[in-house]
Amino acid sequence: MLNASTLHRTGHPSMPIQPPQAIARLMRFLAVPGITGEEKLIAEAVRAELIAVGVPKNRIRFDMANEKIPLPTQTGNLIVDLPGTRPGPRLLFSTHLDTVPLCAGAVPLRKGDRIVPKGKTALGGDNRTGVACLVNLVETLLNDNLPHGPTTILFTVREESGLWGARFVDAADLHRPTMGFNVDGRSARDVTIGAVGADRWEVEIFGKASHAGVHPQKGISACMVVALALAKVYESGWFGKIRKEDREGTSNVGPIGDAQGRAAGQATNVVTDYVKLLGESRSHDAKFVGEITKAYREAFEAAAKQVKNEEGKSAKVKFAARRDYFPFRLKETSPAVKLARAAAEVAGWSANLRTTNGGLDANWLSRNGIPTITFGAGQNNPHTVDEFVELSDYLEGCRYAVALAAIDA
Repeated sequence: MLNASTLHRTGHPSMPIQPPQAIARLMRFLAVPGITGEEKLIAEAVRAELIAVGVPKNRIRFDMANEKIPLPTQTGNLIVDLPGTRPGPRLLFSTHLDTVPLCAGAVPLRKGDRIVPKGKTALGGDNRTGVACLVNLVETLLNDNLPHGPTTILFTVREESGLWGARFVDAADLHRPTMGFNVDGRSARDVTIGAVGADRWEVEIFGKASHAGVHPQKGISACMVVALALAKVYESGWFGKIRKEDREGTSNVGPIGDAQGRAAGQATNVVTDYVKLLGESRSHDAKFVGEITKAYREAFEAAAKQVKNEEGKSAKVKFAARRDYFPFRLKETSPAVKLARAAAEVAGWSANLRTTNGGLDANWLSRNGIPTITFGAGQNNPHTVDEFVELSDYLEGCRYAVALAAIDA
């Protein structure tokens, strides 16, 4: 564990940081644009600060994940290699660079012990708190000469639009860390050791247009297929919070429109011949995720057969689903969880182990062979215009990151 001389030198059991400097860094990062898929500017800002705190340029690099992501992405994941000052297993610290589109144009404003958005945007504390936290970690390890094992720092891209950066990161490219610590959330004291898996699915309904006033019987309404299918899903208990015997999950229906995202149908006097609908299924049980998705598929297929025109022709459906991320749960006896608990004790609290119904980079990092826990650093009300950063929680997250890196693994 951390030795007594280190604790005496730092003056704080949760390890040293410089609050004014850490807060100023967060304010700088919050002001840099970088919505999901457009992370180039924030990646360059992070790289510049890493060099300024003493990381050699040859230890900072970008991978090629952006070339594998099936969405336009300006840059790959940013990776930093720290060789360590003592032997031990390699640790990974990760966070994501991107923010949700609602953060476009965000201007951070300090109000007492909080940072809030100045205008009618989200703030971007999700996840610039994590970004600043990990740059502070690097600075503290280097400038305070804290003993630490070999460490990899990972800043991922496109987390907000599908965990894409973490999905396509190569464990070998990270020098195969034995465990990971992801910064993304509100409190450092809440340690997330598991998360749901999710399917993303879409269904296209192909009907037939006709004049709704003159010859409605000649048409096949794609809208009616949607109505019948969703009614069946709802009546069968497959929508929203789902409980089937001892299994639980959730589902939701998202946008409903045409292929371009506009309103389905063009006029009230035309039978709608095409509708596209997007949805999701979630559960901590990987098999149950698929069963939820299957219930939607079967409902739409059955509804399409019900909706016919006067000639007896029915609608057609095209249903496609993909596993967005897989569920995971680390055992409380796993090395990552043990280290998280030990570092929390050093920091002066007991870790609150929890699971979440949201997806995290930790889902894919764990799937890729790096057991990863997640802790927070001050985010509040993310993805809304009411977002703010609680600075006490942010600083606590910064200290916890240092404790995790400096403790004997």
